[in-house]
Amino acid sequence: MRILMTGATGLIGRELGKSLVARGDTLVCLVRNAQRARHRLPFPAKCFEWDHRRAVPAEALPGADAVVHLSGEPVAEKRWTNEQKRLILETRVVGTRRLVEAVSSHGSDVKSFVHGSAIGFYGDRADAPLTAASAKGTGFLADVVEAWEAELRPLASRRPDVRAVSVRTGIVLARQGGALAKMLPLFRASAAGRLGNGRQWMSWIHIDDIVGLFLHALDSRAAGVLEGVAPQPVTNRDFTASLCRSLRVRESAPAPAVAIKALFGEMGGIVLESAKVEPRQSLASGFRYRFESIDRAFDDLLTPLQGSTREKVSEQWVPRVPEELWPFFCDEANLEELTPEFLNFKVLGKSTREIGEGTLIDYRLKLNGIPMGWQSRIENWEPARRFVDTQVKGPYSSWRHAHEFIPMANGTLMRDVVRYRLPLGWLGSAVAGWKVESQVDRIFSYRATQIAERFASGPALQNPAPACCATGMA
Repeated sequence: MRILMTGATGLIGRELGKSLVARGDTLVCLVRNAQRARHRLPFPAKCFEWDHRRAVPAEALPGADAVVHLSGEPVAEKRWTNEQKRLILETRVVGTRRLVEAVSSHGSDVKSFVHGSAIGFYGDRADAPLTAASAKGTGFLADVVEAWEAELRPLASRRPDVRAVSVRTGIVLARQGGALAKMLPLFRASAAGRLGNGRQWMSWIHIDDIVGLFLHALDSRAAGVLEGVAPQPVTNRDFTASLCRSLRVRESAPAPAVAIKALFGEMGGIVLESAKVEPRQSLASGFRYRFESIDRAFDDLLTPLQGSTREKVSEQWVPRVPEELWPFFCDEANLEELTPEFLNFKVLGKSTREIGEGTLIDYRLKLNGIPMGWQSRIENWEPARRFVDTQVKGPYSSWRHAHEFIPMANGTLMRDVVRYRLPLGWLGSAVAGWKVESQVDRIFSYRATQIAERFASGPALQNPAPACCATGMA
């Protein structure tokens, strides 16, 4: 299929886009800044600049079989001033209106419109079980979602051949973004606990399942509203206990409701509201979940982060097949070219003539101006597909960097997963973790530019993929 997508650079959009391209679909993305989006998207796409105040570019619609609409001003990023509330409402309502107008006027090939909505529709409903059929609640977000979803109704009369689906999404759990990623720093330090009395219901969903549900909405005959939540909602008390258990940290004292409201204002109320949403319509449509319980979801997401382990994931799509990329990234002579000057990085040598399983590589560099040595061992050597380097000698308690070269759309999705622990456990993490993460981000940004210049015909890359273990140093 050819799919027109908004919100492609967001948490769900990035993961959904990769899944769509991997299965052979073609993506056209509406973005605010095309050049910046090309650097951020981990998949190939044709990008058109657009914001909710303007008509959708006519040239974006021809040939599109479906629309996936995920864009909107983030709800929990800023304090809810009158201006911020206006943006939250307007970007959703007007943006959806513009898309519906475009499909009606020059989207003749579009057969389905999948709309990313939210469970804010239900408001604060205490212990009442809620489904797609439940009535609207009260409050600002409930009013926003009602007006937002109402913009889809004209499709029924203007384009009755277009199947429209609204996915009311709950709290999306992912390591690399969203609500969970914001919670982790405090929970790592055992400095967080339940919110208020902890009795409010939380309707959550694993990132893999929400992506799967959007794919299901595109491919099935589902119509109307689907509940983008897992089958087992939990109270905040149980959510917090499960998170701490999977992360193997202690739960701290509760955060008083009055303090949350004082700190965040009206926006703080959303974490204290209760919505016990059950996915009856999603299940009836034939969708099946991978992660039905919060314990299983947290075990999958948080087990790699136990013991003060930190993780950095970098992905970029490169318009070269893995076999073309592999020789460059397994040659230690190229490491210096891909390393920013502030590291003063120098390869000293390796233990074997050619890099392979078990090779030891020695480096010299400076971290925060301090000269030091580093030695890594190459493991899991799978030519043109994958290799791992681990720290043997160096400044970290542990460092493991997995490099993956995944064939995608006549190119390669380069995925780098770095997991490391700082000395002194939670204390070292609390004191220096933010600085290390900042430096790693700088290194990744430098790599992005270098790789784009070498391997891409244009600025089509997102975050960089380091060449070997030292490229992820901080």
